[in-house]
Amino acid sequence: MARAIRRPNLPQLKRPSLPRLPDPNEPDVFEEMTLLEHMEELRDRIVKVSISIGIAFIAGFILANPLLLRMKEQAQIQDAGFDIGGPTDTITIFMKVALYIAIGFAMPIIIYHFVGFLAPGLTRREKRILFSSLPFVALLFIGGAAYAFFGAAPPAFKFLSSWQNDIFSWDPDGAEIINFYLTLMIGLGLAFQLPIVMFLLAKLNIVSPKKMRQYRKYAVLVIILLSAVITPTADPFNLALVAIPLLLLYEIGILIAFFFARSKPEATAAA
Repeated sequence: MARAIRRPNLPQLKRPSLPRLPDPNEPDVFEEMTLLEHMEELRDRIVKVSISIGIAFIAGFILANPLLLRMKEQAQIQDAGFDIGGPTDTITIFMKVALYIAIGFAMPIIIYHFVGFLAPGLTRREKRILFSSLPFVALLFIGGAAYAFFGAAPPAFKFLSSWQNDIFSWDPDGAEIINFYLTLMIGLGLAFQLPIVMFLLAKLNIVSPKKMRQYRKYAVLVIILLSAVITPTADPFNLALVAIPLLLLYEIGILIAFFFARSKPEATAAA
């Protein structure tokens, strides 16, 4: 008769669980920290962010060359490459593009540590609202940078290169072209956060969707001024390429605030 083989008692592994959003009904507990503790936490987070950017720089170094080739094509540069003004511009421009690619890849980690540093001073309700909006912050930033690179920059360069081409010779400096791209991509990446900002203002009962509709004419003026700052050129064509999407985002922000961020009457009264 065969004997039953006893299996050894192995420790059971726990399933990894996703982080839980703070419960707004629980009482708020604020931990007091000294200035030295704040500085140590800030140092640790800066070190972690720097390490993440350093690791992402490997990908940036690999992708910098094809990205520069794509910029050269969109900037209407013919057979010759980018014009440079100094002997070190070749390596400087290449490393600058690689660094910005690395920062783009490390952006979720940067946002995580930035919010983590501010979180101890927020209430549970504020933390819940802020943490739930973080994925949309990253998506909108990527969407704004992608629109700048693929949607706004090519027609802008086509317009600029063909403007009075019988008078001017189109041969821009390489560093200026890179700065054009970076200014446009970072500016639109930040400007595309407009719906998130409007959602937070409505959710925290600072500005209601009704007030947002009433302030529309002032918002249009602010958006046009902001577009003029983001756009490296002063022509109305490039200004419209930036202003029109931001105006649409403002209207989308009103709808988001109206449907998803309105406070219930009893919650408003309690607040």
